Amino acid sequence: MESLLGLGKTPLFVIAGPCVLETEELSLRIAQRMKQLCSQLGLTYIFKASFDKANRSSDSSFRGPGLEEGLRILQKIGREIGVPLLTDVHEPNQAAAAAGVVDILQVPAFLARQTDLLLACGRTGRAVNVKKGQFMSPAEMGNAVRKVQSAGNPKVMLTERGTFFGYNRLVNDFTGLAVMREFGVPVIFDITHSTQQPAALGNSSGGNPHYSPLLARSAVAAGVEGLFLECHPDPKNAKSDAATMLSLDQVEPILKSCLQIAQLRKDW
Repeated sequence: MESLLGLGKTPLFVIAGPCVLETEELSLRIAQRMKQLCSQLGLTYIFKASFDKANRSSDSSFRGPGLEEGLRILQKIGREIGVPLLTDVHEPNQAAAAAGVVDILQVPAFLARQTDLLLACGRTGRAVNVKKGQFMSPAEMGNAVRKVQSAGNPKVMLTERGTFFGYNRLVNDFTGLAVMREFGVPVIFDITHSTQQPAALGNSSGGNPHYSPLLARSAVAAGVEGLFLECHPDPKNAKSDAATMLSLDQVEPILKSCLQIAQLRKDW
């Protein structure tokens, strides 16, 4: 995986983009800005966006352009911007089609125990990023890793995104990052979804994105290999996860401070 995506060749890799593909123009704009920023900082960049958000709080929420149109947009981003691509898959029958376009298949947190989905992603041979279920312990994620690997695919990553703490709240256990790193796979920290308040607004989720910089620095100090974040030029009007989205202007200072910590880690 490192040779494919350049992971491990820079102090951190960054997975970033909008929550969902809104328009082709907007997606290209975000990808171009993030590539420029990460190149300036010497960080590996991977563009992420979903073609379908199947786990929205409300059935009236925007879900995305769908598989066919979404993959067309993603393919254009990869070709024109020249960056690796990541997208979610929610059903086993989506895995092969998505794998024909993107470099990393992502298993959403709510589906981290779904054996058929994990196996289908593993069989594609693409790298697989499994987001830790909000209802799962870090140790349980070893089962997800083994399921993907049982399909003959060693290219697995795990992403921490918070754990349910009662209703409508997530907390982060930073010792869990160390537990997941013991599985011998790259561990990523999601700095935006970790601030989410699931379904707190009734038909959508709330959030506290002002905590994202603090969480990002803490995770890098704890040893993660990568950061995951969602960003948008106009977060309040984003069509998904507006309450946790970072503006493009906020991303640079966060990554700069995290890079300084990552460089210090070499001496720890």
